[in-house]
Amino acid sequence: MDQKHALAALGALAQETRLELFRLLVTCGPQGLPAGVIAERLGVLPSSLSFHLQQLTHAGLITQRRLSRHLIYSADYGTMNALLAYLTENCCGRDAVCAPVCDPATGCTSAAPKTTAA
Repeated sequence: MDQKHALAALGALAQETRLELFRLLVTCGPQGLPAGVIAERLGVLPSSLSFHLQQLTHAGLITQRRLSRHLIYSADYGTMNALLAYLTENCCGRDAVCAPVCDPATGCTSAAPKTTAA
Protein backbone atom coordinates (compact mmCIF):
# COMPACT_ATOMS: atom_id res chain seq x y z
CA MET A 1 0.00 0.00 0.00
CA ASP A 2 1.27 3.46 -0.80
CA GLN A 3 0.72 6.69 1.11
CA LYS A 4 -2.10 7.87 -1.18
CA HIS A 5 -4.17 4.72 -0.57
CA ALA A 6 -3.40 4.74 3.15
CA LEU A 7 -4.63 8.32 3.44
CA ALA A 8 -7.83 7.47 1.56
CA ALA A 9 -8.50 4.49 3.86
CA LEU A 10 -7.71 6.41 7.03
CA GLY A 11 -9.83 9.34 5.86
CA ALA A 12 -12.77 7.03 5.21
CA LEU A 13 -12.44 5.54 8.70
CA ALA A 14 -12.08 8.94 10.39
CA GLN A 15 -15.81 9.27 10.97
CA GLU A 16 -17.82 7.63 13.74
CA THR A 17 -20.50 5.91 11.64
CA ARG A 18 -18.05 4.63 9.03
CA LEU A 19 -15.72 3.27 11.69
CA GLU A 20 -18.63 1.45 13.38
CA LEU A 21 -19.80 0.18 9.99
CA PHE A 22 -16.38 -1.15 9.04
CA ARG A 23 -15.90 -2.83 12.41
CA LEU A 24 -19.34 -4.45 12.09
CA LEU A 25 -18.48 -5.84 8.66
CA VAL A 26 -15.11 -7.14 9.88
CA THR A 27 -16.93 -9.21 12.52
CA CYS A 28 -19.34 -10.66 9.93
CA GLY A 29 -16.67 -12.31 7.81
CA PRO A 30 -16.71 -12.67 4.02
CA GLN A 31 -20.45 -13.41 3.88
CA GLY A 32 -21.11 -9.76 4.81
CA LEU A 33 -24.48 -8.15 5.46
CA PRO A 34 -27.28 -6.65 3.39
CA ALA A 35 -27.53 -2.87 3.50
CA GLY A 36 -30.89 -3.00 5.29
CA VAL A 37 -29.48 -5.11 8.12
CA ILE A 38 -26.50 -2.77 8.46
CA ALA A 39 -28.83 0.24 8.71
CA GLU A 40 -30.91 -1.53 11.33
CA ARG A 41 -27.95 -2.62 13.46
CA LEU A 42 -26.30 0.79 13.38
CA GLY A 43 -29.52 2.80 13.67
CA VAL A 44 -28.68 4.80 10.55
CA LEU A 45 -31.14 6.08 7.95
CA PRO A 46 -30.78 4.28 4.59
CA SER A 47 -29.99 7.52 2.74
CA SER A 48 -27.19 8.32 5.18
CA LEU A 49 -25.94 4.74 5.11
CA SER A 50 -25.59 4.85 1.31
CA PHE A 51 -23.19 7.78 1.61
CA HIS A 52 -21.06 6.00 4.22
CA LEU A 53 -21.01 2.74 2.23
CA GLN A 54 -19.89 4.67 -0.85
CA GLN A 55 -17.02 6.29 1.06
CA LEU A 56 -15.75 2.96 2.39
CA THR A 57 -16.15 1.28 -1.01
CA HIS A 58 -14.25 4.10 -2.74
CA ALA A 59 -11.41 3.71 -0.21
CA GLY A 60 -11.29 -0.03 -0.99
CA LEU A 61 -12.14 -1.06 2.58
CA ILE A 62 -15.38 -2.84 1.70
CA THR A 63 -16.79 -4.67 -1.30
CA GLN A 64 -20.31 -4.85 -2.64
CA ARG A 65 -22.06 -7.70 -4.42
CA ARG A 66 -25.61 -8.30 -5.52
CA LEU A 67 -27.58 -11.27 -4.20
CA SER A 68 -31.01 -11.34 -5.79
CA ARG A 69 -32.51 -7.93 -4.94
CA HIS A 70 -30.10 -7.20 -2.09
CA LEU A 71 -26.73 -5.47 -2.01
CA ILE A 72 -24.38 -7.34 0.30
CA TYR A 73 -21.41 -5.51 1.80
CA SER A 74 -18.27 -7.19 3.16
CA ALA A 75 -15.00 -6.00 4.63
CA ASP A 76 -12.05 -6.23 2.26
CA TYR A 77 -9.54 -8.04 4.47
CA GLY A 78 -6.73 -7.64 1.94
CA THR A 79 -6.98 -3.86 2.07
CA MET A 80 -7.37 -3.91 5.85
CA ASN A 81 -4.23 -6.05 6.24
CA ALA A 82 -2.31 -3.87 3.77
CA LEU A 83 -3.24 -0.75 5.75
CA LEU A 84 -2.15 -2.35 9.03
CA ALA A 85 1.11 -3.46 7.42
CA TYR A 86 1.70 0.04 6.05
CA LEU A 87 1.10 1.59 9.47
CA THR A 88 3.39 -0.82 11.28
CA GLU A 89 6.10 -1.51 8.71
CA ASN A 90 8.71 0.46 10.69
CA CYS A 91 7.43 -0.24 14.19
CA CYS A 92 10.47 -2.10 15.48
CA GLY A 93 13.12 -0.33 13.45
CA ARG A 94 14.48 -3.66 12.27
CA ASP A 95 13.44 -6.49 9.97
CA ALA A 96 10.81 -7.88 12.35
CA VAL A 97 7.23 -8.29 11.16
CA CYS A 98 4.81 -6.85 13.70
CA ALA A 99 1.61 -6.29 11.75
CA PRO A 100 -1.42 -8.38 12.66
CA VAL A 101 -2.93 -10.43 9.87
CA CYS A 102 -6.62 -11.21 9.66
CA ASP A 103 -7.84 -14.06 7.49
CA PRO A 104 -11.48 -14.82 8.22
CA ALA A 105 -11.12 -18.24 6.62
CA THR A 106 -8.53 -19.38 9.15
CA GLY A 107 -9.06 -16.95 12.02
CA CYS A 108 -7.10 -13.86 12.94
CA THR A 109 -3.48 -14.18 13.90
CA SER A 110 -0.65 -11.87 14.73
CA ALA A 111 2.72 -12.12 13.06
CA ALA A 112 4.43 -11.19 16.32
CA PRO A 113 3.55 -12.29 19.83
CA LYS A 114 1.45 -9.84 21.79
CA THR A 115 3.00 -8.23 24.80
CA THR A 116 1.21 -6.70 27.74
CA ALA A 117 2.20 -3.46 29.36
CA ALA A 118 3.19 -3.65 32.99
